[in-house]
Amino acid sequence: MKQIIISTLFLIACAACVPDLDLERVDTKSVNTFYQTPEDANSAAVALYGQLRDLYRDEVINTPNNIASDDAIPFLTGNADRVALWNYNLTPVNTFVGEIWASAYSGIQRSNILLARVPAIDMDEDLKGQYLGEAYFLRALHYFNLVRFFGEVPLVLEEVSSLADIEVPRQPIDDVYNAIVDDLQQAEQLLPLSYTGNDEGRATRGAAMGLLAKVWLTRAGDDPASSYWGQAADKAEEVINLGLYDLWENYQEVFDLANRCGKESLFEVLYITDLAGNNLATGYAPRGAPIVPGNGSGILRVTGSLFNLYEGADERKSVTFLTSYIDPSTGGQVELSAENPDPALAVSFWKLADLTATLSGQAGKSFPYLRFSDILLIYAEALNERNGGPTEQAYTALNRVRERAGLPELRNLDQTAFREAVLNERRLELCFEANRWFDIVRRNRLVETVRGENSFSRNANIQTFNRYLPIPQREMDANGALTQNEGY
Repeated sequence: MKQIIISTLFLIACAACVPDLDLERVDTKSVNTFYQTPEDANSAAVALYGQLRDLYRDEVINTPNNIASDDAIPFLTGNADRVALWNYNLTPVNTFVGEIWASAYSGIQRSNILLARVPAIDMDEDLKGQYLGEAYFLRALHYFNLVRFFGEVPLVLEEVSSLADIEVPRQPIDDVYNAIVDDLQQAEQLLPLSYTGNDEGRATRGAAMGLLAKVWLTRAGDDPASSYWGQAADKAEEVINLGLYDLWENYQEVFDLANRCGKESLFEVLYITDLAGNNLATGYAPRGAPIVPGNGSGILRVTGSLFNLYEGADERKSVTFLTSYIDPSTGGQVELSAENPDPALAVSFWKLADLTATLSGQAGKSFPYLRFSDILLIYAEALNERNGGPTEQAYTALNRVRERAGLPELRNLDQTAFREAVLNERRLELCFEANRWFDIVRRNRLVETVRGENSFSRNANIQTFNRYLPIPQREMDANGALTQNEGY
């Protein structure tokens, strides 16, 4: 498949071409001898995507969005740092916190190197522009994750070539967002609308536009007077008007292996079954369940509040969750529960499970970073806030998502009711796609939402300062210019 080929290239390039912060030498190449030819430029651009694989394959980005919100509960005698996120007993040495930071800055370094080195290569200018656009897009994506998780962060926009360059202080949030916007606007101008053949899966103009709409939505926060609502609505409308994206008829089709890089996808993180896969089948399957290679790990379970939120007619529920399975060793049916404390009998998240995999932790379904349904919900939310209530276009956008799920359309709502309807729809439509924690934080609902989810004796020690994660201790130790976030 085309997607498999491009994913393979990602791995080859990551392993053999582009240096990380330590500028490791591989084969006979170095940072000073590699960036010479158009082929070098392409390999460097492809390698940019490799860092995303690690961020999304093992729940690095998704863990806070799942268990630090109200959507999931970790296996309570499992990974202690995962449980600490759930209980908000957060410290600067939490491994998830450290991985988010380190992986993002590694990806940013790769983009910075490409942006510094590729312009000097003698090659087709359109292709050169595309590669630069990919670097701008992915640098923006990494900074968008960082600023939402940590607030003020070091803004490194040049290649780091020596240890003398790593003592960089944190920059104001507005400055970080301004850099993100600049990068996405550059990417929008440089990237093509689509690709063919082996290049499918690379960042496109629509991906840059869609991510910019999400950035504006996030910047609006919970301020009813913010001008960013209008900017989010306008940019989401531009994406819709491209005419390139649409909803699949059935929710199941969104996640089918055959539909990767399909009409609903603006951007996704690609994997290869049994070769360069993710852990979203083995990791999420009920503990010990003999339905995935190596049996299920049961690292987390779905909360009752999320599981029971789906209306009876909502077709997404049966796609999203595993509620029973046939034990191949006995032929008997095992019923799963959202309340039973036994992790072997817990309802599991399932829409990204690749059951064609034969190796443990090597599932091949993509991680959907940005989908068209997300754009429709961004558009609906932003229009409602900009106009002091829902417009006809806002209803149309929201109801397209609901109707695909088999739900009746909504009408005659005031601004508050429509706002709640959109946020509710985001939780149902996009669950386990790294959105929920970001949504409740930007809407200033983190504390009340987490305190309201007390199943399995959670009683989270959450405070208002937890809207940001702690700066990792190892980064504080390495960079004397860093300061710690409040409360940590």
